[in-house]
Amino acid sequence: MPKEFKTSFFLQNRHIQTVYSSLFRKSQSLNYKIEKFTLSDGDFLECYWYGGKQESSTQPLVILFHGLAGNYKSPYIQGAVLELAKSGLESVIMHFRGCTGNDNLLSRSYHSGETGDALEFARALKNRYPKRELYAAGYSLGANMLLKLLGETGNESPFDKCVAVSPPMDLKECADRINEGVSRYYQHRLVKELNTALQKKYKCHDMQKLIGLKCEDIQKIKTFWEFDDAYTSVIHGFGNAQNYYEKCSSKQFLKNIVTPTLLIHAKDDPFMSEKVIPKAEELSSSIEFELYENGGHVGFIAGSLLNPEFWLEKRIKDYFLEGSTS
Repeated sequence: MPKEFKTSFFLQNRHIQTVYSSLFRKSQSLNYKIEKFTLSDGDFLECYWYGGKQESSTQPLVILFHGLAGNYKSPYIQGAVLELAKSGLESVIMHFRGCTGNDNLLSRSYHSGETGDALEFARALKNRYPKRELYAAGYSLGANMLLKLLGETGNESPFDKCVAVSPPMDLKECADRINEGVSRYYQHRLVKELNTALQKKYKCHDMQKLIGLKCEDIQKIKTFWEFDDAYTSVIHGFGNAQNYYEKCSSKQFLKNIVTPTLLIHAKDDPFMSEKVIPKAEELSSSIEFELYENGGHVGFIAGSLLNPEFWLEKRIKDYFLEGSTS
C-alpha cells in the first residue's frame, strides 16, 4: 500500500471524500465482545472488543477513539477494525460516554479535551496486559483528545505508538469554519444529534438547574458555539465556550508529545481552516506529520468512485506494523 495518499480526479472533492463512506460503504455486523468499564467517578464506558481477547497474547493491542457522535457503526471504525484484524492486531473501541445509545449515569458527557476517561481505560489495559504494547488511533474529536492526552502525559504516556486523523487542533477555528457555507450541513447534522442526547438527560437529571436552560429550548441551539456555551463548557467546568476551546485545543500540546505519533491531515478538510494546521516549530520530534492536499474529513479514499480504495485504514495498520518484530 503506497505511503503517500493520492486519489482520482472525481474523488478530489472535499465533500465527496468526507461523506463517501457514510453514503456508499456497506455497514457490517461484526461480532464484538462488550465490556462495561467502570470509571472512578461511578459512571461507565462501553468498550467493544474485536478479536480473541487472549490473556496470554503478546501482540500489540489497539484502542480506537471515534469522532463526535460516532460509535462502533461508524464506517471508518469498522474499516479499521477489520484491517487491523487482517494482520493479527486486536482492537477495542472505547466509546465516549453515551455514544452507544445507552444512557450514562451522570449529567456530564464527553468533549474534545476529556482525556481522563481514556487515560483511565488505557492504564487499566496496561495493567491487565503487561506484556503487550498499547497503540491508539483517534479520529476527529477522538484525535484531538488523544493528542492532548499525549501532550499532557509526556513520558508517562500509556501508549507505545499512536495515530491521529483529522484532529480539530484549534477548536475555535473549527467552530467558526463549520458555521460557514456548505460546511453548515455537517454542523446541522452533528448539533441535532447532540441536542437529542442532551434532551434525554433531562429525563434523569435536573438539567435546567445545572445549566440554566429549559428542555424545550434545546431545539433552538443551532451551532457548536451555542451548544458548547450552553452545555459542554458549563457542565464540565469551563464556564463558557471560549474558555473550553482555549483549554482543550490540542495544538498547544503537540510540542510535549514523546510517544511516536502519526498525524494525518488534509488541507481541504471542510471542518477546518488552514489556521488549524500546525507549523513545524509546533511539532515535537516524535510526530510524523502527513499533510495532503485532498482527503476531506476522515476520508482519504483512493481509487475511483466505482472502485474505491480505503487508504486511511491501511496507512494506520502499516504505521503500527513498522518496525514490529511480532
